[in-house]
Amino acid sequence: MSASADQGEKMVAAVRDRYGRIADGKLDGCCGASASPCSGTPLTDLSESLGYSPAEIQGLADANLGLGCGAPVDHLKLQPGEHVLDLGSGAGIDVFLAARRVGAEGRVIGVDMTPEMLQKARANAGRLGFGQVEFREGRLERLPVDSASVDAVTSNCVINLVPDKAAVFREIGRVLKPGGRMVISDIILDGPLPESIEKDVYAYVGCISGALQRGDYFAALEAAGLRDVELLKDVDYLGAMMEAAPEETGALLARNGVAAKDVLGKVRSVTFRACKREVTASCCGPTCCA
Repeated sequence: MSASADQGEKMVAAVRDRYGRIADGKLDGCCGASASPCSGTPLTDLSESLGYSPAEIQGLADANLGLGCGAPVDHLKLQPGEHVLDLGSGAGIDVFLAARRVGAEGRVIGVDMTPEMLQKARANAGRLGFGQVEFREGRLERLPVDSASVDAVTSNCVINLVPDKAAVFREIGRVLKPGGRMVISDIILDGPLPESIEKDVYAYVGCISGALQRGDYFAALEAAGLRDVELLKDVDYLGAMMEAAPEETGALLARNGVAAKDVLGKVRSVTFRACKREVTASCCGPTCCA
């Protein structure tokens, strides 16, 4: 194993450990640099700030751990009977929101690499009565999902945590049906981060230092055959985190000897739509053709 691959696997292990402890209730956390839910910000308030409506999250408290950076499911415009895949499904909130939209005749698969999260998600599904959902253990670079088997893919602040993001996009292209669509919320970068932040493991597991530069991110997406990108949201993620969790983000910057001016505006929370374009099609999927 090369040095870079070995480092990537160490980061994967750190991510699995952190999110396993969150699932077990041993650690609180939002998708940021902190170990607390945004300095005590109620999860309902956090979720609404990301774009979830109060009606959506009602009754899903055990599935809502405050780990996202957007609210992608509503933008998928799901139809009854469709098959959906959620990458990095956590405790299941976006899986369950999708399940409500596709109905009993649809199917939603959540894939996660953390056993504790899978256990929590499966318990939530049983308790909430979602019989059309399934949670599978796996890595996003090697999805345990058949080729050309899903109509739509979503993910919420997870792809930035994967060392090989191009492999994730290739897997999305593989599992989507021709003309299928995706809506992803994720973290990207507009400019280089200070070297000390890039090497900080807590910045990595907190969805910051593992992110790709914007151009590289969307180039990898296009190389996987995922086209017609439409940006739905683009905000200063680290700036928002500084407001929501000033002590924790301040500690991260101080520990690395970095001033806020050196990072503000560079770490972006984006939500975007894209499609798996058919060679002969002029557009793809019901969302693109609407």
